[in-house]
Amino acid sequence: MLLVLAALRPLAIPDEGRYGEIGRWMLVSGDWLVPRVDGIPFFHKPPLLYWLEALSIWVFGVTGWSVRLVVAAHAAMMLVVSYLAMRRVSTAQHAHTAVWMLGSSLSFLIGGQYVNHDMIVAAWISVALWCFGLAFVLDERPRPWLARAGFLACGFGVLAKGLIGLVLPGLVLLIWLLATRQMRKVLHLPWISGLLLFALIAVPWFAVAQLKFDQLLHYMFIKEHFQRYTQTSFNNAQPFWFYGVALALLFFPWLGFVIYQAGVSVKRTATVLPLPLRQMVALWWTWLLAIVVFFSIPSSKLVGYMLPVMPALAALAALGWNAAFVNSARKRQAFALVCGLCLLGAVGVNVAAGRYTRKQSTDDIARVFACQASTTDTVYAVGEYPYDFPFYTGMTQPMVVVGDWEQVRENPGDDWRSELYDGTAFEPDAGQVLQPPSALAKAATEAGSWVVAPNSVKVDGFARVLRGQAWSLYRSGVAAQDGLAAESPKPAEHKGLPGCQR
Repeated sequence: MLLVLAALRPLAIPDEGRYGEIGRWMLVSGDWLVPRVDGIPFFHKPPLLYWLEALSIWVFGVTGWSVRLVVAAHAAMMLVVSYLAMRRVSTAQHAHTAVWMLGSSLSFLIGGQYVNHDMIVAAWISVALWCFGLAFVLDERPRPWLARAGFLACGFGVLAKGLIGLVLPGLVLLIWLLATRQMRKVLHLPWISGLLLFALIAVPWFAVAQLKFDQLLHYMFIKEHFQRYTQTSFNNAQPFWFYGVALALLFFPWLGFVIYQAGVSVKRTATVLPLPLRQMVALWWTWLLAIVVFFSIPSSKLVGYMLPVMPALAALAALGWNAAFVNSARKRQAFALVCGLCLLGAVGVNVAAGRYTRKQSTDDIARVFACQASTTDTVYAVGEYPYDFPFYTGMTQPMVVVGDWEQVRENPGDDWRSELYDGTAFEPDAGQVLQPPSALAKAATEAGSWVVAPNSVKVDGFARVLRGQAWSLYRSGVAAQDGLAAESPKPAEHKGLPGCQR
């Protein structure tokens, strides 16, 4: 169902358009070291997502489904590893209940097919915590192979989204080990081999990229990690209680059984559950509370930051469900009914999201452009940056983005303009695609010039070829009626862009 839903809506902008296009550009350009937006370096996040997207596009083609497959595969990994881990410390019924709760939730069916880094790093964080948790509770000394798998997962987490892939598992494990008096076991971890495995995954890209761009680590770790966490000048400012609402939506209605589980007395838990499971219950609560509090501290908050806690929520909710319906004769029927309603709800949310996304997409004008343009034509973006336009058209050269870049330099913010401008510090020559408004006057007199702009933005000197739902397509020196894609003479060898065939 996750894979089906992933094929039923266009790319959402800005996130899915941005990240999907970075993966496509890697494959087209052959530059697997530097993530780029419009040809400009984009070092907000490490490259694991983009590498996997490029591979998926290479196999399945340039579609929204192919880039969502990467996210869906990580969501599936989270689900499967959670099931296998719970089977090691609890009953098959508990594991089955938990994975159905997780799999039927919006966090899985919507978050598991939304193209950004959140589900990728959440999956690796959960794998790390499951591996380390089992390593500590199954024996008196940590099981080496499980601990090494945890180190590997932390490495992939860092490669997915930076230091958060190491900080969150470390924070959760430290609090849990202290609370359950297991710190002495830390001495018996396979530190040398584990850290070598971690470094093998996490270090090479950062080292090579830092050699090429000496300000990379400062930008990624100081600005994009530390400053974003501690300062209040970034977007998406939300109140402290924001994540309570986010969890209720992402895990509705199962969150109620987590609350029920919280009401179970410590005495009852201690007498009913075996020691390994009691320790894992403590891990799940630590997992949940530590991450929620950690992300509640900064002013900038996003719903996707709660994805790492979903396996812990599911494990606790399953305990709560089994405790609440321990003597119910219709327990199975009730569970099936609630799961069915959750699945229907996810379909409804996906349909609504698809309708909203389509109203913001450039897909309609991209198809027209791809079939009429030449690979040598130049596209000017005015008013906003159409993140999904290059992805749909298959463009092989960057767009020229028109704006007041001097103002952006003097007053940097946290928007798409600063996102593009920041990258020019790494490669000044790439900033040639950022042009002032005066560039449009000259472009209007040259053949092969196109403009993409929101419908609310007026573009002088160009003829409108097509007004789409949200964006308009203009062309220089072409007589066109509003709403009609007018044809213009093309060289005999012209075959359009790759997007024309999709």
